[in-house]
Amino acid sequence: MKPVHNVYPCVRMRRNRRHDWIRDLVAETSLSAKDFIWSIFVREDPVPAEIRTMPAIRRYSVHELTEAVGQAVDLGLRAIALFPVIDSEKRTDDAREALNQDNVLYQAVGLLKKNFPHVGIITDPALDSFTDHGHDGLYIKDDVANDESLEIICRHALLQAQAGADIVAPSDMMDGRVGEIRKLLDRHGYQNVGIMSYAAKYASNFYGPFREALGSDQCLGKGHKRTYQMDPANVCEALREVALDISEGADSVMIKPGLPYLDVIRQVKDRFLVPTFAFHVSGEYAMLKAAADAGMLSYEKTLIEVMTCFKRAGADGVITYSAVDILKLLSHGGN
Repeated sequence: MKPVHNVYPCVRMRRNRRHDWIRDLVAETSLSAKDFIWSIFVREDPVPAEIRTMPAIRRYSVHELTEAVGQAVDLGLRAIALFPVIDSEKRTDDAREALNQDNVLYQAVGLLKKNFPHVGIITDPALDSFTDHGHDGLYIKDDVANDESLEIICRHALLQAQAGADIVAPSDMMDGRVGEIRKLLDRHGYQNVGIMSYAAKYASNFYGPFREALGSDQCLGKGHKRTYQMDPANVCEALREVALDISEGADSVMIKPGLPYLDVIRQVKDRFLVPTFAFHVSGEYAMLKAAADAGMLSYEKTLIEVMTCFKRAGADGVITYSAVDILKLLSHGGN
């Protein structure tokens, strides 16, 4: 007589994990090229291309951008987010270079829109690229002045729209800026230019490599942005910020940084049901690269895992410096 094997348990969760094909079939979250926005630095000619704290990321000149974006588009890229790197000699306390219609950002937007009319271009009207103090607004009497900053931020947003930006994405965290930008854009006939609000931008230590890439780290010195960026301890405050920005006309919202704030992404998506984005910021990228370079983990496999976590948490898309790497991985079945 054959021995009777124990048939318990009758439900075996591992059955759906036995093979690649079944794991893919039952996966609740998936990645595709349309999920990613490539974060790109565009530089003026005197600025070096290399970024010490961001391996494999470079500052592109205006003319280098066309080739770089073209290659990414061939991989399926649908949208880019541009960040200008301004020569230190052009930085001023009043950020006047932001209103120079021939500055490097507007040149880049115009060129890319001409060459890639179907690629979405997202720009940020915050002033940290243009100020000699490194703040996102005007620094007056030992603080960033909210209302005084709004006028130049709004004019900056309008110039970006006029240059060809499809979406302006204010990251400055000034109170009321979404409503003021919306009114100015509409008044000048740019009703179809969207606003992706950095509604919950935290005063994070993960921005260090980004500031080094812009050159604003040296401008900021020992200063901080805690009087206008959010306290990492707070979630309810983030929900209030999102609600206000939506009421002022934001078409979509951003949570920044990304991975340490997955709980905020989830709550925002569940509560407001609006397009919700995450920013995989420079420090997150740099840590992943450093760990991979030290042999601690696989950059490619961990990158896919991180992006899957963003999507699982509720992000509709992710702005990331790794977009091209992800697209390459996806084209080879990396998901």
